[in-house]
Amino acid sequence: MQAIANFLFEAGMLKRTPRSGFQFLGSGAESVAEHVFRTACIGFVLASMDGGADKDRILRMCLFHDMLEARTGDLNYVNKKYVKVDEEKTIRELTADVPFGAELEGLIREFGEQKTPESLIAHDADQMELILALKEYKDLGSRYADEWLEFALKRLKTDTARGLASTILETDSSLWWFSDKSDWWIRGK
Repeated sequence: MQAIANFLFEAGMLKRTPRSGFQFLGSGAESVAEHVFRTACIGFVLASMDGGADKDRILRMCLFHDMLEARTGDLNYVNKKYVKVDEEKTIRELTADVPFGAELEGLIREFGEQKTPESLIAHDADQMELILALKEYKDLGSRYADEWLEFALKRLKTDTARGLASTILETDSSLWWFSDKSDWWIRGK
């Protein structure tokens, strides 16, 4: 039970681990845990749209795809030019003492290898989360979001994700809550 308690505390560290790439856009406020939450939501959506993939497996991959970052931190693309993470050691030590370690290791490896339909969808969910965040930054006036979007879009693997990304880029990120232009905004009723 101690190993499981430690694992859960480690998962909580993701709430305090910043997504380092956003510092280049003038922010660093998003945590890895926030990224993981929306990635899992996107994974659910993409799996539902696909219809043939194992939705449960995709959700589990999305949930744990960045778990190693509790130990390594979030390395952005500039960091990765200079810093090499010992992923094997990190996976081994993360999974060694928990009874579900083999399953967790399998999910992390499958996500990284990107060979199964589920891993491709989970990968796209990860990239789609970045695309959504960049679109939000763009809508708020970031000059650099478009440049980042160009590369993130090229990393998408599935037609479903590419189609959804196209719609996202055409949609105002505040439209979901401000589409009702009725008197509600005056009276609050």
